Amino acid sequence: MQDETKNHGLSDYVDIRYLDPATARFSETPGGFVRLTIGEGETYPRVALYRAFPFSYPDQYISVRDMDGNEIGMIKDLRAFDEATVRLLERELERRYFTPVIRRIESVKEEFGYWYWTVETDAGPRRFTVREVQHNVVRLSPEHVLIIDLDGNRYEIPDTGQLDPRSRRYLEDLF
Repeated sequence: MQDETKNHGLSDYVDIRYLDPATARFSETPGGFVRLTIGEGETYPRVALYRAFPFSYPDQYISVRDMDGNEIGMIKDLRAFDEATVRLLERELERRYFTPVIRRIESVKEEFGYWYWTVETDAGPRRFTVREVQHNVVRLSPEHVLIIDLDGNRYEIPDTGQLDPRSRRYLEDLF
């Protein structure tokens, strides 16, 4: 009698279509978007890219979706594609996952459940608003913090130990 409790992998439960670099061709449209052609007849005039694991595997497991949000396929490893395609896809991912790094926190003020932030980032000064701090200010590790504002924009503090004492106090008051 066989053991029915064997370990199953994700592929036993989900049908994932991995895009093969030999047949999947990405190109840039005249409007600056990304187009995908698979084989000879399957064309998607505009696709969106999403990282399945944006922090742990940023160059692997990239979901490619049509503009209705339907998954076309998955890129197992970006580096399997040619250099020009990698540059095109990285540029598109950078656009989607633009995450300024906070260098200093000027102020954080709470009013009626909304938190108003004024910060200095590697992309210049920013002001943004966060609601539900317990869900949108996330410790990814003891020193790594991710902040998501009302519009879905992400801000990152890779190492809170590198912040000045005043900035660290603002964070300590939140946790």
